[in-house]
Amino acid sequence: MLTLSVLISCSSRKQPAPVVEIYQGKTFRDFEAESFEGDSYKVLKGDTLFSIAWFSGNDYQDLARINNISPPYNIYPGQKILLKKTPTSIKSKDKAGSGQTSKIKSNQAVDHPSKQAYGKSEKIVKKDSVESSIGEFPNQVSSWLWPTSHAVARGFSAKEEGNKGLDFAGNIGSPILAAADGKVVYTGNALRGFGNLVIIKHSDAYLTAYAHNDQLLVKEQEWIKAGQQIATMGKSGTDQVKLHFEVRYKGKSIDPLKFLPKR
Repeated sequence: MLTLSVLISCSSRKQPAPVVEIYQGKTFRDFEAESFEGDSYKVLKGDTLFSIAWFSGNDYQDLARINNISPPYNIYPGQKILLKKTPTSIKSKDKAGSGQTSKIKSNQAVDHPSKQAYGKSEKIVKKDSVESSIGEFPNQVSSWLWPTSHAVARGFSAKEEGNKGLDFAGNIGSPILAAADGKVVYTGNALRGFGNLVIIKHSDAYLTAYAHNDQLLVKEQEWIKAGQQIATMGKSGTDQVKLHFEVRYKGKSIDPLKFLPKR
């Protein structure tokens, strides 16, 4: 079983983020065993804000904002990290800049519509429902698309050391596409084993990850549409050209074939 190892400390988001050993199987936590439902998390040695966000299904910038953690996002063992917004974790942004805590409901959107946070909860809605306004997450993912035209070279495995997504063999420069509408919550190479990585959040519960890219064509906090090119295929972090694609539900890796349309 792979273990978590931080190779460098995070000094600034402008500098390389901590390199974290995260790839297949149940890595530094049992988050893979079941979906992560907690409202908070107690930091253990070796954790980073990036890795906590990845395994809990969150945007690291949201966690930083909720917990009032400023760059370089230093955290320490024993620290309690809130994973969801609460009335006491959100400060009002009045013109006077008083910093007083606003009395609002925990599921109320507080940011500008173009930067709405993940306060909404998953609700059962009609299957064909589509979120019409940009800047807001839909209650559920309305449709899924294949992230590449290349064939699956290695399938998903739920075993402890199994492949936690789909691997596609292809060519350098082949387009990598967003599997659904969403918001880019991470771009970079801080997670060892993934190379140049893009993570997109589609709803409160769903994330997709696109690993081993050559070029990254989107930026963090950018809203994108299903089918939009987000990267080019490469072999960063591995010894062969491929796309490693994951779907995560509340931090748990699940078989993407359950969501992708039949070819």
